[in-house]
Amino acid sequence: EIFSLLANVADAKSLVIHPASTTHAQLSEEALIAAGVTPDMVRLSIGIEDAEDLIYDLDQALNKAVG
Repeated sequence: EIFSLLANVADAKSLVIHPASTTHAQLSEEALIAAGVTPDMVRLSIGIEDAEDLIYDLDQALNKAVG
């Protein structure tokens, strides 16, 4: 559980962001489409943590999410 669920992209730690409900929440549906932001889009911002730890963390989260 290294990744944080935050909209603060100016950080040195890894983040996972749902743009449609955070950074782009103020946009209309048409503007979201024009920006290429889809409801199922997730943005990863990789920080300075160990790469193997991040890969393991993502693997665990994805396995939990999709079963």
